[in-house]
Formats: sequence, C-alpha cells, structure tokens
Amino acid sequence: MCGIIGVIGRENASSLLVDGLRRLEYRGYDSAGVATLVNGQIHRRRAPGKIAALAAKIAQEPLAGSIGIAHTRWATHGVPNEINAHPHSDGHVAVVHNGIIENFQELKSELEAKGHKFESDTDTEVIVHLISQYLKSTPKTEDALQAALSRLEGAFALAILIAARPDIIVGARKGSPMAVGYGTEAMYIGSDAMALAPMTNRISYLEDGDWVIATKDSAVVRDKSGKVVERPIKKTALSGALIGKGDYPHFMQKEIFEQPQVLGDTLRALFNPAARSITLPDMPFDLRTIDRVTAVACGTAYYACLVAKYWIEMLAKVPVEADVGSEFRYREPPLSKNGLGLFVSQSGETADTIAPLKYCKAHGQHILSVVNVPESAIARESHAVLPTLAGPEIGVASTKAFTTQLMALACFAITLAKARGAIDHKIEARLSSALAEVPSRVADMLHADAAIQTIAKTLVEARDVLYLGRGSSYPIALEGALKLKEISYIHAEGYAAGEMKHGPIALIDEHTPVVVIAPTDALFDKSLSNIEQVVARGGKVILISDEAGVKRAGKLATHAITLPKTDPFVVPIVATIPVQLLAYHTAVLKGTDVDQPRNLAKSVTVE
Repeated sequence: MCGIIGVIGRENASSLLVDGLRRLEYRGYDSAGVATLVNGQIHRRRAPGKIAALAAKIAQEPLAGSIGIAHTRWATHGVPNEINAHPHSDGHVAVVHNGIIENFQELKSELEAKGHKFESDTDTEVIVHLISQYLKSTPKTEDALQAALSRLEGAFALAILIAARPDIIVGARKGSPMAVGYGTEAMYIGSDAMALAPMTNRISYLEDGDWVIATKDSAVVRDKSGKVVERPIKKTALSGALIGKGDYPHFMQKEIFEQPQVLGDTLRALFNPAARSITLPDMPFDLRTIDRVTAVACGTAYYACLVAKYWIEMLAKVPVEADVGSEFRYREPPLSKNGLGLFVSQSGETADTIAPLKYCKAHGQHILSVVNVPESAIARESHAVLPTLAGPEIGVASTKAFTTQLMALACFAITLAKARGAIDHKIEARLSSALAEVPSRVADMLHADAAIQTIAKTLVEARDVLYLGRGSSYPIALEGALKLKEISYIHAEGYAAGEMKHGPIALIDEHTPVVVIAPTDALFDKSLSNIEQVVARGGKVILISDEAGVKRAGKLATHAITLPKTDPFVVPIVATIPVQLLAYHTAVLKGTDVDQPRNLAKSVTVE
C-alpha cells in the first residue's frame, strides 16, 4: 500500500506532512517525498528508502510553505530511486498517486505529441502533464480538473498542487480511499484517516468518483460528473481502532472496499506499466529449472494456492501440488530435485504453514513465500518473498489479503511461464494488461453492493448453502462457502460443479440456495447444465456471471450478480468480491459478530 497526505493553511507544512507519513509508514517505505508551494513555485524533496531518509534530507534542505502534499511508497518495479518517487511535477502541477492508470500509454503518446517531456518511467507522471495541458487550454481551474480526471481510467487516489492556485489543494478518488479532514483555518486530505488523527477529529470520506477542492477554510466536493455534492462530516474519537474503520460499521466491510487500492499497490510492486511486463524481486534460483511446484497454505490462503495451480499448470506447464499445511508433512511426501515450495500466508506466522516450509527446505526445495508481513517467520525462512501489499487486515475473515495473494500469484505464474518459454511477450503483455485492469474492475464490482445486500436477505434463513464452480472458479466457490460459514454460521459447502451429480445433488431442494460462479468461459455450457439440474430439483440459483452468462441463463437464475467484462485469466480475482459481499451482508442481517466471529482467530500460531 502507498500513503497520501495533504495540508493547506498550516505553517511549516512539510513538518506536518512528514509526521503524517510516519503514521502511514506501514503502507510503504521504499521511497517518500514532499512537495510544497511557495510564491507560486513548487518545491520538492524526495528520497529512496524509509521516511527517516526523507526527514534527514528536509532537515538539510528545509521546505517552507503552508500548503503541501506527501507520499510514502512501497516497492515498485525496478530499483526505487528519487526519479520514480512521488510527488511528480512539471513545475506547474505536482501529484501524488495511489493506484494504476490503465490508459497511461495512450495519454502519454498524446501528450508527447503536444511537446510534453517525461522524466520517470511511472504511470503517475502522465497525470501531471494531463492536468497541465488542460489548465493551459481551459480558463477555469474546476473545468480543467474535471476534464483531466474524467480521462483517467483505472483505480486511483490523488492529491494535487497547482502552482498558479496557492489557495487550493485537490484530492480525488476512484476505487482507492480518500478522507478529508476539517481543521481550524486549515484543511487536510489523506488516504488513511490515521494520518489526520492528530490534526483534526472532524472527517468526511469521499465516495467513489468524488473529487474535492479544499481551501484553508472549506472544501467543495464534486462527484464524477462535476456536480457539487455534500458528504457528511463526522466527529471521530482519536483512536486507531475507531478511525481505522473510517466510515464503515465493520473492519471487514472497510477491507472489502479497500481492495481496488491494495490490488493496485500489490501489482505496482511487480508490474512495469511501460513495458507491460512483470518483474519479480531477485530470486536466488533459476525459474527455468523448476520442474514441480508444491503449494502449501491453510484456510483462505489454501484456496489461493488452488487458483495458482490452475494458472501455473495452464500457463507454465509445470505440475503443481496444492495441499493444506496441517496435512502435508505427515505424508512425508517425496519432493523433486528441482522443486519449488510455494507458501502462502497472510500473517506469515501460521504454524501449520511454517512446519511444511521447514520440511521442504530440509529436503532441498527452493522456497518462495507470498506473505503480507515481510518481517514474519515465513518470510525470514524463505529464499525469496513476494509481498502482498494489503496493509493491516483487522477483520478475522480474510478479504483483501486473499485477493492480493491472488494478484501476487498471478504475477508469479506469468513470470514462471515466461522464464520457461511457455508464453511469449505478446501473451505476457495481454495477461499483464488484464491484471492492470483488475483494480478498476473490482471498483466496478463494488457498485453492486446494494443489490448484493438485497440478495443476501434470501440466505438469512437458510440452513445449508451450496457453492459451485468449474475451472479456476471452483476455488472461489470454496472460498465463498468458507466466508459464509465463518461469519454467518450458516453451513455451506463448495464443490466442483461437475461433482454435484456425485453426491451433493441429494441435498438440493427448495430450501437450499445454490450459488454458482460461472463466467462465460469454455466451461460455461457445462455449468449451465448444472444450473438446469439444480432448478429441476427446486433449488434456487444465485448466479455470478458476466452479462453474456446472465443473459444465457435467463430465468433459470432466481438472482443474478453481473461481473464486469474481464479477461478470463483474472475472473477469479473479480468474482471473489461478490462472494465476500454476500457473506458479509448475510452475517450483518443475522446479527453475528462480523469482525470477530466465534471461535476464530486472525493468525493460528499453534498446530
């Protein structure tokens, strides 16, 4: 995750901004930067490394000004350096940015044709030049901002300074969160309200598509169409727990809605947007020699391994064994000489995953871990680590940690396939581009929240719920069933749809809802046949599919949740969102403890 903070109306703004970055440092510390505005000129200080490096630089070269923006950033592709650090600026506009701009290549080509010169290899810099271009051609600042923001595709959060407008600071969001803080003759914006906590306890939250122009005395919020809108200002207690929930009643819901941002952050750590290629951290082993992958995890992370099994075997043509950590080592499985042990964990401290890791390591396997805590035991024991930049996940039922695991594993599958010559650059570019669209497609999926809440009402009285899926949707069926069990306490089971006829069909009657994840891929006709079999026995189908699939199913589905159009490769990530929301709203309607469900803990550190 990356962190954003901005301030207007406070002397020595740079000091406040650096303090705010320290509270956001858990979101990233590969580089950081501050920009302030003094006498119509933008001044910047940027430094690779932790925020202490930036603070030391500012101590040597102080930054004046009462208006400024700042950013802390986690590892992006290539070596983190000052050129790629935020804020980016052309002297007229300065921008800090979380997320991914999907259409930056097209915009960059257009702007270069108009004479704009680019310094970095990031997608962020295109925002700077796009806003500058519109400011040149549009007399009114508000109109220029509206025009520029409307052209950005993707999921993002922005803080913007304009040299010619020292009286305003601008914030914007699409998919990624952004809060506005109201002070006394001062205003603040931040990607995390925690950063604003010491400065104000009056917070409002921008809704998706909103952008705000703040002066030192007020804030005017506009929606994506440019219409002025009101967003409620709430007084919050100055505690991390309360403010950490933001405007959400539960951490789980907040973490579901953070997924566009954290998916973008995770991808940016591994994705070169200019080359449309994936670049993993350096690994002390040769991927070309890997002849077998042993993927081990527990609970939700195990289902991420199952999705990875489909991806790796289909793309890289390497056999994958996926197993639950608590069972793996007791079989004393034989391991190949050139095998890779792949271990997935949110906390990096799960005892049932650490033990198999040590077994594989002792038997000569290369060890790669996918973890959300880089300093964890699993990370320390591994030869190489793929970080999932989900940030702290407070809700016991994993949401954003799972989807960021999928993002990291998708990147690994592409890289392994490329290293082994199983795919060419054209296929890599297509798959990488599909991943780049995921944050935005997930943001689109979140707009179905209200409709899914209505569908959840049909599950509240259910005693049993079945989840069905084929191919890479099968693990998502397993994950959907687990989420419902975890937080609503309704018995639910996930099955490969083709297995329904081999036993589970006996459970189906008019009282058993059946959730079917069935995108219109090569397996859709078979899934549709399963749906017909469910309906013939009185079952009520909740279909999760794209527009074409929903149309083909027609009245067979009692309820339908429509997925945005995506490449089949990334459907498992996007389809996870509706099963999360379905479980969440069902649990809320039942009145269970969503964030701390009975008998469960966030990290299981004993066997």
